[in-house]
Formats: sequence, C-alpha cells, structure tokens
Amino acid sequence: MSDYILSCESTIDMPYSYCVERGLPVIFYTYAVNNESYPDDMGRDPKALPQFYEFIAQNNIPSTSQVNQFQYEEFFRDLIEKNNKDILHIVFSSGLSGSYNQAVEAAKTINAEFPNRKVEVIDSLAASSGYGLLVDEAADLWEGGMSFDDLSKWVYDNRNKLHHQFFSTELKYLRRTGRISGPTATVATALRICPIMKINNKGKIIAYDKAFGKKRAVEKSLDTMEKNAVDGKNYSGKVFISHSNTLKDAEKVAAEIKERFPNVKDVRIFNIGTIIAAHTGPGTIAIFFNGNERTE
Repeated sequence: MSDYILSCESTIDMPYSYCVERGLPVIFYTYAVNNESYPDDMGRDPKALPQFYEFIAQNNIPSTSQVNQFQYEEFFRDLIEKNNKDILHIVFSSGLSGSYNQAVEAAKTINAEFPNRKVEVIDSLAASSGYGLLVDEAADLWEGGMSFDDLSKWVYDNRNKLHHQFFSTELKYLRRTGRISGPTATVATALRICPIMKINNKGKIIAYDKAFGKKRAVEKSLDTMEKNAVDGKNYSGKVFISHSNTLKDAEKVAAEIKERFPNVKDVRIFNIGTIIAAHTGPGTIAIFFNGNERTE
C-alpha cells in the first residue's frame, strides 16, 4: 500500500464497511428534516435508509447542504495528526455541489499549517456509485503502491471516462430540484415517460433522451452503454448499479447487462444514499461503467 492516505466522501454511495475494509477515510454529508440533521449513513445503521424513505412518504422532504470548509479542515487535520501522511482526497462532483470549493480552501489552510505534509483535492466530476467506481479503481492502484503524483494524474486522466446512465420513474423530485420543468414532469408522468439522463464532462446532470416506460428506458440506457463502453458489447470492466428504493428493478438491469455484455464479470448493486436520493426521490436506477471521454 502506498505511503499516503486516499480519502473520499459519503456520496460514493457504497457501504461504509467497504471503506473500512479498504482503509479509506470518509467525510460524511448530512440531510435535514424539520430542522433536525441526519447523517448520510452509508449503511452503518440498517434503520437509517428506511427512515429516510418514510420521511419522503410522509411528505417531509429532506434538504441537503454542502460540507463546509471548517468540516474539511477538521477532517484533514485529524488525519495528518494521527497518521503523519499526505492526503489525496477525491471529492464529490463540483457540478452538483459547492463542497469542492470548500475542500480546496480547507486544503490551502491545512497545507500552510503542516508545511511538511501535502493535501491535494481532486474533483471527481462524478456522483453516487459512479463516484464510488472511480474511488474503487483508484483504491486498487493505491493498494498496488502507485505513487501520490501518479495516482493524482490517473484520476485526472480517467475521471471523464467514467459514465453515468440513469432514469427515474418519480419525476416530482427532479422537478422540485429543477432538473426538469414542472410542465414537463406533469406531462411525462401522465404519459409514463422516463427522462434518460447522464452526467456530462462538467460533472452536471443533463437529460438527453426519453423513453415510454421502464423497460424501454433500460433498453435505451444499455444502447448508450454499448455505444460508449470500452470495446462495446465486448466490455469486460466493472459495472456498478445504484438504485433508490427499487432493488428488484436494479436486479433486472444487472441481469440484462450480463446478457448483453457477456464478458462483464463484476456487476455490483448499491443503494443510492440519502444525499442523492433527496434530489432524485425513489424509483431511480443508475448504471456506471468505463468508456470513451464524456462530452458536454
């Protein structure tokens, strides 16, 4: 393992147990309901995610906020004081949160406070388990002994090769957060239209297509995967799937991926965490894979 720390954030939407096993420190986001704050739990408490969806069912819509500079400073300072190592921190997409800017300012403060140590913050331009896939592959290289500078370069070179394909059947949440307009959401819901979305090379969500019903949405998403994945139908890399309270649908998508891409051996399914799900609501399926350079 390389002699520096690789760290990330709870919005990788993977279990906290995974981070513990791989030795990845995590900074946690929070959401709020009725002025009470709750952590983005990452599966530490099995009751936390059901409680989140119960809030939604009761129309207690969660709000989220970025991690602030002070929180990042505490996080970085604690790691350096305990380990006396440099830190390479991969942060949640700047296209979806202002946390990146807060992390950069915190790193400047910590670098001045500890001149013999280095904290570098890299914008993942990724979200949910797509961000998780980027961290997972970076962790493989980190464990393999890749140097700090080489891993930093690898993340910059590969972050925009990580594709995010997703769709949702619950459009009112995307409407509330401004991802789609009110009239569009109303018409789409009435006609059972699923907007098909992706994250572009700026780390922002864009809707680029639509489908009538979930089955067609899956087909179109996999068509796009085939077009963009490394080696097309012969893709053999990792595929991560995340879902918001719709596990059976995620399992069906996993089966269809294995059928269409027979060389894929590693397909993993994760829950979308509370921070992302606060904006998408239930009913979202996302597919993540490596491919060509993402475009705007």
